[in-house]
Amino acid sequence: MNHDNASDLARARAVKAAHAPALLKKANVVGVGVGLREQGGVRTGEVALVVMVSQKVPLADLAPADVIPASLDGVPVDVQEVGRISAQP
Repeated sequence: MNHDNASDLARARAVKAAHAPALLKKANVVGVGVGLREQGGVRTGEVALVVMVSQKVPLADLAPADVIPASLDGVPVDVQEVGRISAQP
């Protein structure tokens, strides 16, 4: 990992810590993490705040309070559909 990626990762972790509680209250959000942004199923190499949702829904179907921003504090946000998450026995 080069220095820029290390600083991007540290910044993304700080943004996650600051915003995860509010993001987890939004409709369909099941998790928040830090990872690489994906576009068209391909990782771009760009560090992003990853917001995991049970299913993606059209923006028009979301209440304004449930819209996930494209970036937070200068860190890109990547919404990824992961389905339902449950503990396994």
